[in-house]
Amino acid sequence: MNIRRFVTLETVGAAMVTLLVIVAVFAPVLAPHDPTIVVAPTFGDPGAPSLKFLMGTDELGRDVLSRIIFGARISLTVGVAAMAVTMTIGIAIGLCSGFFGGAVDFILMRVTDLMLSLPPLLLAMALVAVLGPSLRTIFIVIGFVSWTSIARVVRAETLSMSRRDFVVGAQALGAPSRRLIALHILPNVLPIIVVMAALRTSDILLLDAALSFLGLGVPPPTPSWGRMIEEATIYFRTAPWLATFPGLAIFYAVLGFNLLGYGFLRRRSQ
Repeated sequence: MNIRRFVTLETVGAAMVTLLVIVAVFAPVLAPHDPTIVVAPTFGDPGAPSLKFLMGTDELGRDVLSRIIFGARISLTVGVAAMAVTMTIGIAIGLCSGFFGGAVDFILMRVTDLMLSLPPLLLAMALVAVLGPSLRTIFIVIGFVSWTSIARVVRAETLSMSRRDFVVGAQALGAPSRRLIALHILPNVLPIIVVMAALRTSDILLLDAALSFLGLGVPPPTPSWGRMIEEATIYFRTAPWLATFPGLAIFYAVLGFNLLGYGFLRRRSQ
């Protein structure tokens, strides 16, 4: 039996993402403590990892392991919701630009170029500062600043599909544009959309962590991996585990979605 046939990038990535989803869904069962409640008398000093607290406690006496487990729920919620916003905007702009062409393509691509010229993190920071940090604001803002690459890829695929014989034939028979897009173009563009969704989710998780690190993420006391690292900055030397464990959680989540996306991309190109 060829093990490499079954152990592929997409299977490893899918297994990692599945484990992350399980941890997020069953966080109340898996977490040994309430992530917002003081469980250890630390008196302002972080507690080192021990048998009772496997990842230690923070300066307020809260269990780090429990906060990381519940942080997975926040990260996945933001990742999935922001990806839904991203895909909705990107697919709509990409399909319209690639299918209709002409002035529609020019205007939509110039808007895309304008968005690409703006640093996503700075734009997200400005929007969150105006709208106020909240879970809903975070995924709307991240989705709004992350759609450009999706739109460009979908546009390129749509341009290619629009010249295929089956699309030209359906158009010659009088099929309306809505039918052509929904039944002939979108199903054939869907594979690359799935790949881009997985890859963009990893970028969204990093952007969410960056906003939380800067204090613009989900407000406390809700546990967030980026905020946990920010709160641990003054303890880098005396209590490095406070930043190490949430950093590893971010690394794991990003790696899982990247492996999943690149695995699908490699399989599609074969």
